Amino acid sequence: MAKTTFQSVDEYIAKQPEAMQPILARVRSTVRRAVPKAEEVISYQIPAYRLPEGIVLYFAGWKKHYSLYPIIGRVAEAFQEELSWYDRSKGTVRFPMSEPVPVKLIARIAKFRAKEVSERKA
Repeated sequence: MAKTTFQSVDEYIAKQPEAMQPILARVRSTVRRAVPKAEEVISYQIPAYRLPEGIVLYFAGWKKHYSLYPIIGRVAEAFQEELSWYDRSKGTVRFPMSEPVPVKLIARIAKFRAKEVSERKA
């Protein structure tokens, strides 16, 4: 695991550009509500949500977008149509910060990933 300079998700969000902070806070609260049993951690220097069976989701803020990871395999297939509107590559979906946060979509992805992670270890 990569060594991080962030000690918490609060710190990660606070260090982002001011315009990105409320967007990331919304993504954070969406994932936390969708997967309340997940532990919030910093992994690979970005926020992540972990169940005992493994990582559910990561998110990160960038200059003009924010991203969710990993969007691969079954989750990519299950949400293919809805994600077709967004830029995607190698397990990443990029949401433009100029558009409203797709809260319902992110919540559904988080729940799907939590179930997938739990089933994989079972």
